[in-house]
Amino acid sequence: MADDRGNYFEEREGTGDARFHVVPGDKEQWAVKEEGKDDPVFTSVSKDEAVNEAKKQAEEANTKAIIHDEDGEIEDQIEYDQ
Repeated sequence: MADDRGNYFEEREGTGDARFHVVPGDKEQWAVKEEGKDDPVFTSVSKDEAVNEAKKQAEEANTKAIIHDEDGEIEDQIEYDQ
């Protein structure tokens, strides 16, 4: 199943469908990651800062910001018109 998910994200890479996820990161940080890319585009110790950055990135790309909780579960999605 992980392979299917990876392929799903890879198909979105570099497209207008690539979404920005706020996820728990290393060392008690929060990371903003763009689908299809391994490295975060932004990290912060503050979840609020990460959420604001994800919203900004998603709005500029006319896509979606997906906010995850500490366990990695989706808690919110903000969609910007595509």
